[in-house]
Amino acid sequence: MVMPDGFSDPIKKIRSIADYQFWKGVGEMLFPDNVTLVFSKKTGRIKYVYLNGEMLATLRPSDGLFSLTISGAKRLFEIDGAKCLWVKVRDEAVYFVESGGNVFAKHVADVDEEIRPAEEVIVIDGKDRVIAVGRALLSGREMKSFKRGAAVNVRMGCMRKVKKENGKK
Repeated sequence: MVMPDGFSDPIKKIRSIADYQFWKGVGEMLFPDNVTLVFSKKTGRIKYVYLNGEMLATLRPSDGLFSLTISGAKRLFEIDGAKCLWVKVRDEAVYFVESGGNVFAKHVADVDEEIRPAEEVIVIDGKDRVIAVGRALLSGREMKSFKRGAAVNVRMGCMRKVKKENGKK
């Protein structure tokens, strides 16, 4: 299949996007050869990326970058030596964030200081478990130093995922 944007291999395309968005070399580890791609019926562009029946990411048409799911964030966070784009929250905020609530600066316990506003981030608890995914509203340094205001706009908390899975059973 020839892709309209010049990529003849859609797997190569998603890996290139991941390398650009997250860090060089992560695309191949995040998206192995056996991923399943779902294309938009309307545009023919890549829409979703699945691995073993679990959605890892959505390719946003607005900017051409990935929005991770909890499964995709866990996979990304577990790659050896790849601990970046993370925000660690204090214990008192874990349940709120897991339930889909935004991360506020006063609840940030630690953070990857290299985060820039609008980047895709992984929210973790004190035990380094992935509890949510979202978009940074502040830089990593600002999240660490500010005591007020929202730091991460949470798109999906892991409690939402659990509820969804329980509903299917």
